[in-house]
This record gives sequence, structure tokens and C-alpha cells, in this order.
Amino acid sequence: MIPVNSVLQVGQFPEIMQMEIDKRLSTIQLLDPQGIVPEGNFTAILTRSNTQIPKALLEKMPGVRMVATCGVGYDNLPLEHLKAHGIKASNTPGVLNDAVCELAIGMLLSLLRRITEAQAFVKSADWSKSPFTMTTTLAGKCIGIAGMGRIGQDLAKRLEPFKVKIAYTGPSQKALPYDFFPTIRELAQASDVLILACPANPETDKMINAEVLDALGPQGYLVNIARGSVVDEDALLVALQQNKIAGAALDVFENEPNPRIEFLNIDNVLLTPHIGSATSETRQLMTNLAIDNLEAFYNQQPLPTEVKN
Repeated sequence: MIPVNSVLQVGQFPEIMQMEIDKRLSTIQLLDPQGIVPEGNFTAILTRSNTQIPKALLEKMPGVRMVATCGVGYDNLPLEHLKAHGIKASNTPGVLNDAVCELAIGMLLSLLRRITEAQAFVKSADWSKSPFTMTTTLAGKCIGIAGMGRIGQDLAKRLEPFKVKIAYTGPSQKALPYDFFPTIRELAQASDVLILACPANPETDKMINAEVLDALGPQGYLVNIARGSVVDEDALLVALQQNKIAGAALDVFENEPNPRIEFLNIDNVLLTPHIGSATSETRQLMTNLAIDNLEAFYNQQPLPTEVKN
């Protein structure tokens, strides 16, 4: 049983997530994590992975012993501070895999087959004047996946029926039937399409730089469903503008919800507003798993999906 008003809900939640919260919890809300903390004896925080939880906020609430975030990523949490103060944390892995993989494949197919441009071509009546340009097929391509965790492995399984070759890189080789490359540059060089499904951490910060993009080459495509911080956006913009790569599909950006304006003026890029997990079904599952973690904490039980920091 979660005590009434013991949980501070930080950040804005979509209506469908708020409905799930209100069914199971009585929380106090703080929309802006930089704002004034409401009065209360808070022992836990409920937030989303797109809301940064500053150390200063936690310092104002010494009674907090648990932070539950809705999302697979937890780069929004000050992990060192949590560890130093014995504060538990949880995320919501697994429940969003289907939605994220679906979007990744949808973006990939749209990028190669230029689906959005084809629709605009028909709507503009240009079809009556000339045929649409030739596009690129997915079959026969080598798909490189950077990050072969839960999402990466689920994505690879979904891609297999498309008659592609799959390769990957990560911290270590796994018992998988795919080619392993020890570095991201080597993977990029071997790939026709490079999909980013890795976590955001110091090791992956700006991992996709000019050298990696050069290795991907003028016939190569980049798809980012991970985090904006994984890509050096200066290098990517140059690569797109100078056709050093064939194109990119981006669901995440360094500065959200205000991506760099240069991306809006390039033809060989497909942009979506960080909607990887944005389905009604997935957001309900994420919210309930986050609350499951809170219930386990208050009942002094092991957290279903604890972040081991």
C-alpha cells in the first residue's frame, strides 16, 4: 500500500498516463523540477525519462528513498547522487520494446522508400507530369545495430524476415547468430544501415562522429531511436548536407523539443518527435510498471525492474 501523498510526481505526463496514475495513486504534482517543492513528507518520486531530475531537487527532499521513472532510459537521473545516498531507482524496460521496434522499422522503410515524399508527390499532382524517383530496397542490405540489449535483440528478430544481414556492436560479444564488430567504426563500415539502440552514457556520448559517418559512407543510412546525445549533430548535419551519407531517420535529438533548425531544411532526413514508445498501450504498461516498482518499494519487496547503479 502506497501512503497517500507520499509520492511527488515530477514533470508533465500525457493524459493517458495520468489516468493510470490517478487510478492507483494519490500524488502531489511538481510540473517543473526546477520549481518550488510543495510541502509534504515525500519518500518517493515518480517521473518520466524525458524529465531531468536535478541533484538540487533531491537535496531539498532528504526523505526521498526511491525514484521511479517511466521509460527504459535513466540518463535523466543523477545516479551517483542516488547511489551515495542509498536511494533506489527503477525504470520500465521490456514493455516498450514492441512500440520502439515498430517505429524503427517504419522509419527505416520510410527512409529507404521515401514514403513521405511519395505521398507529397501524389498530393501535389506532380505524378501526372513525371514518374516518382527510384528508391532503395531493404532486402539484401547489411543492418548494423549499435546496442544489442533488449530492444536491439527484438529489433534484429523483426528484421530477419526482410532478408537482411545483421551485425552489431556493444560492450561485449553475445551468443547471437550475428556478426560482431568490436568498434562502432568497424560496424559502420560494414553496414548499409546503422541503427542506434544503445543507452545514453559517457561511453556513448557523441559516439556517432565524423569518422563513423565517413565509414558509413555515401550509400549508408543512419537511424537513431536511442538518445540525441549519442550523435554529434554538427558532424551529422555536415554529412547530410554534403551527401557524405545517403540519409538519416531521427526520433531523438540533443535539444528536445526544439531540434536544430538545420534539420528542418534538409531533404535526406526523416524526423519524428521522440515517439518511440508513444502508443496508448505502451504508455499504460510503462506507467503501471513504474507504479508496480513503487508498490514493491513501500512493501519492502525487491523492485521488479531496479536500476543497478
